[in-house]
Amino acid sequence: MNRAERNNARHRGRRYFGLLKLGLRLFSVAHTALYRLTGGRFVGRLTPTAPTLLLTTVGRKSGKARTVPLIYLADGAAFVVVGSMGGSATHPQWWLNLRAQPEARVIVGGRIWRVRAEEARGAERERLWVRLVQIFPSFASYQRATSRAIPVVILHRAEDGGH
Repeated sequence: MNRAERNNARHRGRRYFGLLKLGLRLFSVAHTALYRLTGGRFVGRLTPTAPTLLLTTVGRKSGKARTVPLIYLADGAAFVVVGSMGGSATHPQWWLNLRAQPEARVIVGGRIWRVRAEEARGAERERLWVRLVQIFPSFASYQRATSRAIPVVILHRAEDGGH
């Protein structure tokens, strides 16, 4: 277990086990497949105000490509995502992967972009957090459910210069 995983184990928050964990994984796999199949037309929004994208990271241990569907906020040319994992006590694997290797890929609708991840901090994080809760109010309850600071992650498009 690495340092980040040990720190995650110390946080209060929801724990997902057994059938619930399996169900969430199956939902993610199905969502990803339907998104790809329909170019995001079928499951491109979780709610009317919460658009989704597909984020592909490189596994920090396996080296394999891993894709997850995530709610996002458009902020200029960047995409902003949240590492909430439903208020769990641990960070999502995709965030740990991005911390190890910030280059990734996103699919929005039928378009693909290379991106570079950066964690929002301070006033920028607060500004983005308010907007994220507006598009998906459950993010606020997820933060209340856990003692860890939920990461707000800016995905800068590589062709836009990024950071």
